[in-house]
Amino acid sequence: MAIKRMDNVGIVVEDLGAAIDFFRELGLELEGRAMIEGEWAGRVTGLGDQHVEIAMMRTPDGHSRLELSRFIRPAVVADHRTAPVNALGYLRVMFAVDDLDATLDGIRKHGAQIVGEIVQYQDTYRLCYVRGPEGLLIGLAQELT
Repeated sequence: MAIKRMDNVGIVVEDLGAAIDFFRELGLELEGRAMIEGEWAGRVTGLGDQHVEIAMMRTPDGHSRLELSRFIRPAVVADHRTAPVNALGYLRVMFAVDDLDATLDGIRKHGAQIVGEIVQYQDTYRLCYVRGPEGLLIGLAQELT
């Protein structure tokens, strides 16, 4: 038995609209928004009675998705947004971009800030980590050809 594909990565946010705008600026497309609630959803997550607003964002190639979630009920119980890059657990999503400088110019108007520096790895990549809205950590990599 083998994995067929990875469907999505989930990110919990407070301001769903700001997160959608940020990821749209990066080039992701909004596939749709929905309210998820009911006992079936709580059975999957183990949270019981839950009410969550989600937005599904798709990468331009159509192969990857982010599921952005805003929990209405139950309340959020932990906050990992300011965790450093060496914290245990899920950390970041890395996106390949065609022009790192232009991408950074676009997302800065959504509050993005570079974590360290833009670096070049050999003659292969220019890359950096960025904190976006709500401190979300993402990586950006431009392949050098």
